[in-house]
Amino acid sequence: QVQLVESGGGLVQPGGSLRLSCRASGSHFSILTMGWYRQAPGKERELVALARSDGVTEYADSVKGRFTISRDYAKKTMDLQMNILEPEDTAVYYCNARTVVQASILISWGQGTQVTVSS
Repeated sequence: QVQLVESGGGLVQPGGSLRLSCRASGSHFSILTMGWYRQAPGKERELVALARSDGVTEYADSVKGRFTISRDYAKKTMDLQMNILEPEDTAVYYCNARTVVQASILISWGQGTQVTVSS
């Protein structure tokens, strides 16, 4: 089992910034990828940003240039720095990890953290 715990959501005005954090915990696992997804009311969950263990990162077109994903491999944590936030960024943000546990690939999700961008 791999547990993911997110923190850092909240209410911010348009143009503001927030930083989300995610910590992975468990026994005897290695992380392949960690990423952030979001789901707005009435919409499907979508990828926001992804960080692979080889250092490659991917971003949704809508957040490129505004969001930055970073990982601390030793601490098994991941952050998402969100700048120039827009009302369209309002959603529940979920941490996701693709891990190897006992030779099997496991996909884990955090409980989600609300981000609201509003004046």
